[in-house]
Amino acid sequence: MFVREMTCIKQIFSRRPRIKVGRPLGAALTSCRCFHAEIVRHESSGLPIVHHNDYVCDLPPNHRFPMGKFPRVFHFLIKDQVITEKQVWVPEIASKELLSCVHTEEYLNNFISGKTNEQEQRRTGFSWSEGIVRRCRYETGEEEVRVTGGLTAACPGELTGVVSPCLLLTGGTVLAAEVALHRGLACSTAGGTHHAFPSYGSGFCLLNDLAVAAKYLMGSSSSKRKVLIVDLDVHQGDGTAFIFKEEPCVFTFSVHCGKNFPLRKQQSDLDISVEDGLEDKEYLSTVEAHLPWLLETFRPDLVLYDAGVDPHWEDELGRLRLTDQGER
Repeated sequence: MFVREMTCIKQIFSRRPRIKVGRPLGAALTSCRCFHAEIVRHESSGLPIVHHNDYVCDLPPNHRFPMGKFPRVFHFLIKDQVITEKQVWVPEIASKELLSCVHTEEYLNNFISGKTNEQEQRRTGFSWSEGIVRRCRYETGEEEVRVTGGLTAACPGELTGVVSPCLLLTGGTVLAAEVALHRGLACSTAGGTHHAFPSYGSGFCLLNDLAVAAKYLMGSSSSKRKVLIVDLDVHQGDGTAFIFKEEPCVFTFSVHCGKNFPLRKQQSDLDISVEDGLEDKEYLSTVEAHLPWLLETFRPDLVLYDAGVDPHWEDELGRLRLTDQGER
């Protein structure tokens, strides 16, 4: 089913008003230095979808992580005419400078250069390999941001360095957040890597894209933005909770299966631990009992929604019993 392929879709909302149709993109860029994008789709009024063909990398046969879900999500969105190509924004690589707002220099150096040790690799679930290095490491020079419709902008100094699919995932989340601030809503077909901590990766998460996007956009405005992170993955977003545990401008809200990974939970601003076997009605009631209140009292400028579908009953490791309808 299509909805089960949406494991990695992330939705990003902004409380700011949408840009009116016909407003020049240049006007939008005045309040944002530039979009972290290779291709900007300002001609479409449809929901912005952030996607890059290099969200994938080669893994060993029968690897547990379903890398193919990223292109499949995009394939079915186009095939089923849910979206058109004109809605697709293409992110640029997240620079090391951008990532350093969350991750330590030592970790970034080791991760980018392939110097993580065997124990660190086991913790992430990904073994270092030539195939991963080939896709994870390449260099880009300074280049222009291509804007369809004739407008061109440049971001000097932001596109240099060694990059990877993980950097693209993070770049996609940052771009989706930027677009949401201007358009009201945007989605990325990848990301939600909430188990990554500042100095190490964990649980198939190498870089914490949610944290990077939140920190970057908090600091890119004259007044510090407030960000609400709504994490409905079946696993607690432990890395995200740890990163923002002392940050009053970020509120972390996690609804997760209490007996699932990670064994050692961190403390989010609001953790809702649910029991195994929870079904649609009870799960949705739980979310509805807290989310409207959070929006009203915290009043965020931006909402980062990690829309994992591993609570689905067919997920072998999810332990919950949500149906297609419940996931929608």
